[in-house]
Amino acid sequence: MDDSNNQERETQAADAENKGGDAPASAENTGEGAEESAEGKKKKSLGREIFEWVEAIALAVVVAMFIRSFIFTVVRVDGPSMNYTLADNDRLVVWRLGYEPRQGDVIIFAPDIQSNANTNMFNRIYWVKRVIATGGQHVEIDYSTNSVYVDGEKLDEPYLHEDMVSPGNVTYYSVDVPEGQLFLMGDNRNNSSDSRAIGPVDVDRVVGKAVLRFWPFDTFGPVTHNN
Repeated sequence: MDDSNNQERETQAADAENKGGDAPASAENTGEGAEESAEGKKKKSLGREIFEWVEAIALAVVVAMFIRSFIFTVVRVDGPSMNYTLADNDRLVVWRLGYEPRQGDVIIFAPDIQSNANTNMFNRIYWVKRVIATGGQHVEIDYSTNSVYVDGEKLDEPYLHEDMVSPGNVTYYSVDVPEGQLFLMGDNRNNSSDSRAIGPVDVDRVVGKAVLRFWPFDTFGPVTHNN
């Protein structure tokens, strides 16, 4: 009987030892599972953060394109054709939303020239000029008296700083501006490619009205119009 009891005690001890031996293995498996779960959550969190950044950047690009296409844009003056109202390398804010050109406005437009063939809004060439006349008006330029007339009325042009030089033997220029078009000239009349050379410009080529010069800082302020 003692032998039976001893065998029973040995069996119970062995069972207890087996159970005790299994416990650490079970705990180790649980720890590995927790680490894998935490790692999975970390990867998901990183992936979600990257997606949110990409989404935010894409939205910002869309908003910027919308603003540039329909509300306002920024341009750089290239060349001296608007001296001394504007100078080479000036930076301008150009208003687009709801703009309709008026006589005397300083505007930005895309001329119908070979360089602008097969281009889009991001790589085409833009010019800055002043609106001299709109559709339906009659323009006369008398180089001999340094005068510009619109519908028979001489324009007051305080932005001019020198007399116009006649191109070649031309001393008088006259044109009727078709509806839907504009007659444009640079303020630096003797160094400007404008409607005298390319003719009236379609209104749908106008980008907008130059409203603010923000660079250089010492010339910061609104662009001068002559309405």
